[in-house]
Amino acid sequence: MPMPDRGGPLAGVRVVEMTKVWAGPYAGKLFAALGAEVIKIESFSNLDEMRAYGGVDINNAPYFLSINQEILSIQLNTKTPEGLDLIKRLIAKSDIVLDNIRPGAMARSTLGYDDLIKIKPDIIQCSIKMWGNDGPLCYQTGYAPCFAALSGITSLVGYEGEDPKGMNIRYGDSSAGASAVLACLAALNYRNQTGKGQNIDLSAVEAMTALVGDSLFAYSLTGEVPVSDGNFHPEICPHGAYPCQMNQWISIAAGTEAEWQALCEVLGESGPGAESLAADPRFASLALRLENRHALDAAIAELTSHQDATDLVANLRLAGVPAAKSMSSIDLCSDDFLWGREAYRMVSDHKNGSRPIIGPSWRISPDGPKVERGAPLLGEHNDYVYREILGLPQERMDDLIERKVID
Repeated sequence: MPMPDRGGPLAGVRVVEMTKVWAGPYAGKLFAALGAEVIKIESFSNLDEMRAYGGVDINNAPYFLSINQEILSIQLNTKTPEGLDLIKRLIAKSDIVLDNIRPGAMARSTLGYDDLIKIKPDIIQCSIKMWGNDGPLCYQTGYAPCFAALSGITSLVGYEGEDPKGMNIRYGDSSAGASAVLACLAALNYRNQTGKGQNIDLSAVEAMTALVGDSLFAYSLTGEVPVSDGNFHPEICPHGAYPCQMNQWISIAAGTEAEWQALCEVLGESGPGAESLAADPRFASLALRLENRHALDAAIAELTSHQDATDLVANLRLAGVPAAKSMSSIDLCSDDFLWGREAYRMVSDHKNGSRPIIGPSWRISPDGPKVERGAPLLGEHNDYVYREILGLPQERMDDLIERKVID
């Protein structure tokens, strides 16, 4: 039975996804959110680790459910000759092959780019590795914290005067995954113009290094090595996060003298401390505020700590002061603006009924793709891929299942 037409700008594009954990699946998720048909290759003997993180079984792991919406799943043991033959037959009917498995594994399985162009000359292959597929460190594997550390980002994240703290959010995975999709879209455009495919060798570390910005070259210009400095900004002060009631926080960035005066005026309505704040000679100019920023942060925190974060942010914005509440997960899930923007989509899962997910961050008109299905069961789409796409008879499928080629 054919899959329903979801629409979207990548409708008709088929992606074979041989990926695990987060970076590769994140790329697959973005492809699916653009309307591509993304087929994930899995097996009981070689599961995506995300299916085992925090769940009661392999079909209900929260991490896997969160990142594999609109993905199709088939079971296939690619370590068998027949399994390799089947995946090559599928690749012959596809546009993009995406992988982030161990360095060298694709080539050893005769699925390297030189092998694939013999199957489909215009295929696009995108391989995501920590260091890419060549160079002296190409054999190394790693996870997002490794990408962040090696790229230089970890050394920049932390409180001023303390050791770097790094970050728990997996920016390395999502950055590499998004970079992979961007490169593949460029390759699709190239193929449309020339009829030729491309081989994309993506380094997750380099994708992260691209986010370091001016810090990458700061030493050559200033003679100083950048270090973690909290919320410090060289041209804006105050520039930081400040506590409010109920363990809530807000961020304030007063970039002009007018914004500084407006901040003092709004805070002045909450108590007598702000009048002295505005008149304090230590804070009379931007240069002085920067010089005395720790004392300024402490004074502002004293004035915000007894206030409601939502109300204070609203008052600051009305006065023209850039301010925002530091949103918790609960805040985000109940935010009217995000729901109004359709940032959340309702998808139907096999067991869990309808649930909200974070949808794509873009709106495409007039042909945006439908995002309605949650993450797949392992092998949920075996019949569609093997019967509809590859044309295998049921007897052949039954035999492959019995011999654990379809595993």
